[in-house]
Amino acid sequence: MAFTGKATHSAGATLPEILEDVSDIIGIVSPHETPLLDHLGDARRAAQSTVHEWLEDSLLPNHDTITETTFSPSATGAGTFEVANPSRFRVGDIVRVRGKSEVMHAVATTSTDLVVQRGYGGTTAEALETDDVIDIIGNAALEGDDKPEVRFTNRVRKQNFSQILTASVEVSGSQLAVQKIGVDDELDYQKQERLRELLRDLENCVINGVAAASNPEGNASTRRTMRGIISSLSTNIFTPGVGGFPDDGSGGASLTEPMLNQALESIWDQSSGVIDTIVVGGTQKRKINGFATDARGYLPEDTAFRDMIGVYESDFGVAKVVLSRWMPPGSALLLDSSRIDVLPLSGRSFHAKKLASSGDSECMQVIGEYTLEVRNENAHGVIAGLATG
Repeated sequence: MAFTGKATHSAGATLPEILEDVSDIIGIVSPHETPLLDHLGDARRAAQSTVHEWLEDSLLPNHDTITETTFSPSATGAGTFEVANPSRFRVGDIVRVRGKSEVMHAVATTSTDLVVQRGYGGTTAEALETDDVIDIIGNAALEGDDKPEVRFTNRVRKQNFSQILTASVEVSGSQLAVQKIGVDDELDYQKQERLRELLRDLENCVINGVAAASNPEGNASTRRTMRGIISSLSTNIFTPGVGGFPDDGSGGASLTEPMLNQALESIWDQSSGVIDTIVVGGTQKRKINGFATDARGYLPEDTAFRDMIGVYESDFGVAKVVLSRWMPPGSALLLDSSRIDVLPLSGRSFHAKKLASSGDSECMQVIGEYTLEVRNENAHGVIAGLATG
C-alpha cells in the first residue's frame, strides 16, 4: 500500500521545514602550492634595504682564447699568436690548447700577443686555430727569482630590489555576526585566502619576475619589482640546436638526457657549484620521466606502474626535480640552491594588520615585501626554447 502521509518530497521546493544538511567542509581546488619556495626554505637573514646588494668575487682565470695565429702551425721554435686577454699569462706559464697534446712554454707577453716555445718537453707541435681555448697548466718559477708581479681580482657588487605584495580584506559587521557553514571567523578565513594567493604570486615572481628598465628602485610612478631567477641569468642560457648545444637528435627541441647532461657539464666547467635543483613545469617533467622509459623492468607480480623521476643523478651532481606550475612550459631551470635566497625586508615578512574602519565593517591588509638573491649567476643555467608538445 502506498504511503499517504507527509513526506520530504511534499515539503515544498526549498524544504523550509527541514534542517539543511550542509557539509562543514569548504573545498578549494585553485592552485596555490609553492614547491620551489618550500624547497629553498626560509632565508637565514633579512634584507635591510629596498635595494638589496651583495658582493661576488672570482679567481684569476686560467684559460683564454686564441684570436689569431701568426706562425706556421708545425713550427717547433718560438711562436707568437694573439690572445683575447694577454694579461692572464705570465712568463714561465706552461700552457696547452684544450683538446690537443702539445705543451707550450710562455716566454713573453705583449699588449696583444703571447710568445711561446712550441713543442715544450718533447711534445709534438700541432695545428692551432682561431677560437681555440688555451689552458694554463701552471707557472714554473725560477729558483731564487724575485717575487712575481702582484695580480688580483676586484669584488663586484650585485643588486636586486624588494617587491611589495599586498591584498586587502573587508568583512561587514553582519557577516561577522551570523553563523556560517565551515567558517568560525570570516575575517581570519579571508586573511588566510589572501595569504595563499600572495605566496603563490611570490613564487611566480621569484621565477619570472623582471625589474623595471628605468628607476628600478621605484619612485612616485614606478613600482619596485624584483628580478626573478630567469631574468638574473645571462651566462648559461642553452637553446637546442643553437651555439653547439645539441637538439633532440632529429632536429627538434624536445628535452633529452644528452641535452640535460650537456648543460650540467657546461655549468660545471666554469663553476665550483653543484646543480642540486631542476625546476620544470608539467611538460618538461614528463620528458624527464621519459628518460627511464626504456630501462624500466617489471616482475609478473608487480601491480603498480611508476612513471616518475624525483631525483636525477649524473656525474655532475644529484639534483632534485621540482615541479612548479609557474615555470614557463618551454624552459628548465638548473640551480645551485645554496646560492639562492628569497629574503623578506626586515620586519616585512607576510603579516596582517588591522586597518581603521570607516563604516560597519572590519578591515585588514595582508602585506609582505621580499627580494631575491641569486649569487654567482654563472653557477646556474636555463634550457630555453624547448618543445611544449
